[in-house]
Amino acid sequence: MNYEVVRDILSLIEQFDIENHMRQIYTPDVTGFKQWLISKELPVTNDLEDQLHWEGKLSGRSPESVISTLLVHLNRYAKMYAKSAIADSNFRTQEEFIYLINLRYSDSMTKMELIKKNVQDKSAGILVINRLISQGWVEQIVSEKDKRSKVLKITDQGIEALDNQMDKIRTATSIVSGNLNVNEKLQLIQLLDKLEHFHQPIFNRNIDPPNLLETVIKDYSIGQKYEK
Repeated sequence: MNYEVVRDILSLIEQFDIENHMRQIYTPDVTGFKQWLISKELPVTNDLEDQLHWEGKLSGRSPESVISTLLVHLNRYAKMYAKSAIADSNFRTQEEFIYLINLRYSDSMTKMELIKKNVQDKSAGILVINRLISQGWVEQIVSEKDKRSKVLKITDQGIEALDNQMDKIRTATSIVSGNLNVNEKLQLIQLLDKLEHFHQPIFNRNIDPPNLLETVIKDYSIGQKYEK
């Protein structure tokens, strides 16, 4: 066995553990390590940036600004298609059927577990849950794990309501990915998943809004310092 190779691999694993502990971008497993390793091997080049053009580029608009704007726009487009998918139903918002989907294909959850899974603040999430309960689509039951707490469970009526709209919901979902080919979709999943693994731990910390930017800059060594 070539022990020099083993030492090099262990050194890479140690480097991955240190960097990922700071930024928490990748999952702390073999999959995360491979993704990190691939990112290290990608050649640094300005060719792609030279080829790409976006509004405001010549006047100094950054790639980060473009990414942020495009993500906001895509979210609005997705909501537009979702609104059409539920237009002839008793669903009022996109969040309602997303909550139901989560409950249908997951174990029962507490209110806060469901709200956090959907990356919403508590007040907005409680309104969605109360609406689902009032519709008879979701019920609260005593937790089998902890008899002192209650969890949410989808009802038969909730499953029926979901099934009645699933064809349209799937159509809306497929439209969101637009004209991307299969490889482009997979590449996009990889990039968005990387961003998800970075932002989710920050969201779960429930940092007060006035302190959020400073905390992320300090704890994750990322972002541009702003002037107070």
